Amino acid sequence: MSKSPPLAPNPPLGNPAPSRPAPLHRISSQELFQQAREVEIDHEGRIYRLRMTSLNKLILTA
Repeated sequence: MSKSPPLAPNPPLGNPAPSRPAPLHRISSQELFQQAREVEIDHEGRIYRLRMTSLNKLILTA
C-alpha cells in the first residue's frame, strides 16, 4: 500500500482578518468643558459651538 503525500494547508478564504485600528483619543466632557456649559471649536477656520443642555445632553452647532 503506497502512502499518499501529505495534504497542503488550505489557503485562507477571503480577505485576511483586518488589523485592529488604533485606539481613539478620548477626552472627558468635564475636561473639555471645565466649569463652562459651552465651548467653541475652531475647525479649519470655521467656529462650532458645543453646548451642554440642562438635561446634560450635547448639542453641536455651526
